[in-house]
Amino acid sequence: MGDTSAQREGRGGKRKARSRRHNPDGTMSLVEHIYEFRRRLGYALLALIAGGIIGFIWFGNSIGPIPTLGDLVTEPYCAIPQEQRYPKGGECQLLQTVPFEAFMIQMKVGLSAGAVLFSPLWLYQLWAFIAPGLYSKERKYAMTFVGIASLLFAGGALLAYFMAPHALEILTTFGAGEFATWFTGDKYISFVLSLLLIFGVSFELPLLIIMLNRVGVVRYEMLKRWRRGIIMIMFVFAAFVTPADPFSMIGLAGALCILFEISLQITRFHDRKLERQRGTEGWDELDDDEPAPFEYTPSTVNDSDESDGGRRGTDDIT
Repeated sequence: MGDTSAQREGRGGKRKARSRRHNPDGTMSLVEHIYEFRRRLGYALLALIAGGIIGFIWFGNSIGPIPTLGDLVTEPYCAIPQEQRYPKGGECQLLQTVPFEAFMIQMKVGLSAGAVLFSPLWLYQLWAFIAPGLYSKERKYAMTFVGIASLLFAGGALLAYFMAPHALEILTTFGAGEFATWFTGDKYISFVLSLLLIFGVSFELPLLIIMLNRVGVVRYEMLKRWRRGIIMIMFVFAAFVTPADPFSMIGLAGALCILFEISLQITRFHDRKLERQRGTEGWDELDDDEPAPFEYTPSTVNDSDESDGGRRGTDDIT
């Protein structure tokens, strides 16, 4: 009984040491970091497993007005005209060639959908692990970029989903009528998921440009000079990563060009703001060997706590 109480007190002491209320400077030993990482990883895996179970059930069962996950995944294939898929004029079904293939496909699609649906939970665990080491300003920028990145990825995946039927319809016309199209479930699902992933990741391009501009790696004038070359590279990239049809290539390349122009204008406004700030501070009038006219005193932990109202804004994270 005494050993059990001691173990509980030990665990409570570790949680108290990890809490920002009892550890305002955020210091943790290596062992405490390992324990914290294990705890956050466990919660994230539980969220992924729960999402996978729900996605597995959703694959064959509709949720109110929302169709089944299986119908959503096979919709691009079923959009192909009946005379272009096998069996002609029959029911729209994928082909299973090995035992348990349908089960593995249902589990793969369910896990993918569950990971997307439960992404706020497992992303929060990742955020909760790194947030205590960030200042409030860094946390604000990180949350903004993560939110925008999620929206861009979702937008790219939606575009790929709507472009997939046109791509499949064109691809199934090759062969001069000598072939009947009947996709195997594994190949078709891999094709659709890969297309969604490629479009989603490609839509992160403007965010990458803005981040590089914020840290001073690229400037608006530099990007403006490289505009034609970058647009050509985007079209070549779209031709390589998309199927051999013009609709997917033009759709991805056109969307990337629009996003690139938006990010280019954002970098333009940011660089103009920096130029006005440099003119106000008189930095451009300084010689190369002359120090900048500002004073900087490193802040201490107590100063950071006082400026944030007694905490660094991460007290309640862990």
